[in-house]
This record gives sequence, C-alpha cells and structure tokens, in this order.
Amino acid sequence: MNENLDSFDWRILQELQLDGRLTNAELASRVGLSAAPCWRRVRALEDAGYITGYRAVLDRRKLGLGVLAFVRLDAERNDETATRELEAALRERPEVVACHYISGKGTFELQVLCKDLDDYAEFARQVLIKLPHVQDLETRFSLGEVKDQAPLNLVALQGTR
Repeated sequence: MNENLDSFDWRILQELQLDGRLTNAELASRVGLSAAPCWRRVRALEDAGYITGYRAVLDRRKLGLGVLAFVRLDAERNDETATRELEAALRERPEVVACHYISGKGTFELQVLCKDLDDYAEFARQVLIKLPHVQDLETRFSLGEVKDQAPLNLVALQGTR
C-alpha cells in the first residue's frame, strides 16, 4: 500500500476507475467529501501520476476489428540502439494496441487488432516481419475475452478484504 494515500484517496481512485465520467459532485458524495476537497484531491492524484488519464472503452467488434492477436516478437539482437529503433517502429503502428517487454522466449508481446484473419496475415507479412531488427514472430489469436480491462482491486492492494 502506498503510504501517501489515505482512505479518501483510495475511494476516489476506486470510484473513478469504475466510472471516469462521474461529476465531481457525485464523486464527492460517493466518497464522503464535500465538492471542493474532492476536486483538490482528484487534481493532486492526477498531478502525482496516480491517475494517468480518462477514456471511453470501445467495443472493437462493433468498430470492425474482429481479430485480436497476441504476437510474440523476437528481436535480432538486444542492444540498446536496435531495441529503441524497434520500440519506435512499434509505437507508430496503430494496429499494435499494447506492447510489453517479456521474460522468457521472445523480446516483446504485442496485442494487435485487425479486421479479420486476412487483414492480420497481410499486416504480419508486410509490416511486422519487416520492422527493424525483427527476427521472428509467433501469433496466437483470442477466441473470446473472459476478463478484459478489469479495474484494479484496490481493496486487496490496501491489505483489507
């Protein structure tokens, strides 16, 4: 648990991750503060980097993005310059919605969204394998989400249940 946060801060974080569109008045009511102190706390949490942004969660399928691929990407070599070049190239690709350094086999694990399997196949052949310093890639496809974009369990982080 972070000692810089008190119980009001934790409750604010919990409520905002469940509904980032809450008005300040509604948030204040839910956490047991008046509006002005609640607003100051939210701003302080943002300034300190606990809250990094707000966004809408979209239904990718309704937007025509039916394929979610998990791609393990192996880099040719793991020197700093090559890694930075590959990172920059991956950041530029809108199809790549998440990228993580991984342990074990591979260098990166990507989450890639595409319209369909043909679209992904073309992206893999024409883009991914041709990125700088890519040696190999392995793809697995999501067959359905069981749990996606779940809020953090702040109660467990505080050590109380």
